[in-house]
Formats: sequence, C-alpha cells, structure tokens
Amino acid sequence: MKMKGRSIFTYDVYAPTTVTTMLRPRRQEGQSIMQEGFNIEPQVPFSEYIDIYGNPCQRTILPVGRVVITTEVQAQVNATKAIPSPPPAYVLVGDLPDEVMHYILPSRYCQSDLHEINMLAMEIAGNMVPGYAQVEAIRTWIHKNITYQYGVTDASTTALDLARNRIGVCRDFTHLAIALCRNLCIPARMTVGYLDRLKVMDLHAWFDVYIGGDWYTFDAVQEKTEGYRIEIAHGRDAADVAMVTQYGNATLQSLHVEASLME
Repeated sequence: MKMKGRSIFTYDVYAPTTVTTMLRPRRQEGQSIMQEGFNIEPQVPFSEYIDIYGNPCQRTILPVGRVVITTEVQAQVNATKAIPSPPPAYVLVGDLPDEVMHYILPSRYCQSDLHEINMLAMEIAGNMVPGYAQVEAIRTWIHKNITYQYGVTDASTTALDLARNRIGVCRDFTHLAIALCRNLCIPARMTVGYLDRLKVMDLHAWFDVYIGGDWYTFDAVQEKTEGYRIEIAHGRDAADVAMVTQYGNATLQSLHVEASLME
C-alpha cells in the first residue's frame, strides 16, 4: 500500500540554536521510500548522519526569527505485521542476539527494574505463558485502564508516573508498555512515525517487541493493533527518538501533521 506523511514544525528562534532532528524515514524491509523531502525555511546548511540505532538524523543551526521545518514522505508499506498462529514463542535471555540485549535494560523513561513496575507486570501477566500472551495482555490492559488525554503529561513523564497517574498520550502508553515487557525479560523498543488510523492526527509512538526471533508491532492506543505505518525512528525510549532536540533558545509554536493512504 502507498502511504504519505507530512510534518510542519514552526519555531520562534531567539538565539542561534543548534538542533538535531529525526524527521527522515528509515529505509528498511517492508518500507520502500518512493519520495521524500526535507526543507528548512529560511534555508540553512545541514549535515546528516546515522545514529547507533540506524536512524537517519539531521543536524543544523537554526537562525534567529521564525523558522519552519517541513518534511514529506511517500512510501510503499505493508500493513502492520500480523501475529502468526501459533503465536511466536518467548526467547530466553541467553538466546537473544547481541544487538537485542540493550532492549531488556532499564532506560531513562522506562524504569523496568523498579518494584512498583514489577508488581504491576506480575498483576497483569505474571501467570501467563511467557512471550506473546504476556505482551498482548500488557497492551490490552494499558488500552483499557489508561486514559488518553493531551496536556496532562510532558517531556519528563516516565513509565512509573503513568503507572501511578493513569492518564497520558501515545508516548506515555508506549513507555509503560516497554517497562512492563522488559520487567518480564521481553525486549521492547519505542518506535515513532506516521499511522493512518489516528482520530487526532499527530506523529505517533508505539512499541515493538522481540519474540519468536523477530520484531512485532504492538500499539496500546488502538483497540487492536492494525493499520499502515511509516517508521521514522526507533530506540530504547523517547530520549533516543526525539523528532527535534534543541540546544538553545527556541520555542515550538505549532506542529501540523498529515498522514493518509494513497490510491
């Protein structure tokens, strides 16, 4: 299926501000990039690099004044990968590939080693067969028990905060899911990008887990994980996949996002 996405970030910059961005899509299996654009107005030179997770990144210095960053993509993507029958099995920690091991460790926003997280993981999925059943139980529990609402969490909100307050947005849902999975020794990572089935269009976050020797997508915001997605970046948590990271005096004034399927 062909899918397109577009994001427009508008900033007021009060002093020359260095930024790094993750706004260009990944090139990977199941996602063929047909066309893309990345533009900064007023035009400034920028460099590009690939981070340790394979995400394409951009780096520049924003000038003083109104700055608009626009990114566009058209891609051939597959539907969210279905879970096979029988479902994929749990992979013992001793059998995990080396490159997956850091996805079972605690991280800044996903404090999977805390007692409170462990108690919640045990309550939700402690008596289930390790692997897919536990992950889906966690995803379903979050969907049913956490209220989705803008404006009540911020960049400092962690998985533990959400476990206590039980209200937030996709970023928060994903952090809690990751922390609970990792507590059960199931590797989990945060992924961000475009999803075609959002009630309120925005850049979206979901989580992938490593079971059965492969990565599978789970989305706690949705009643059922489905739809088409364009992946921009993935990492341990939001600290690794921030769309824009700034080192200076600039204020985001607006963000406009579009995502849709193409005929």
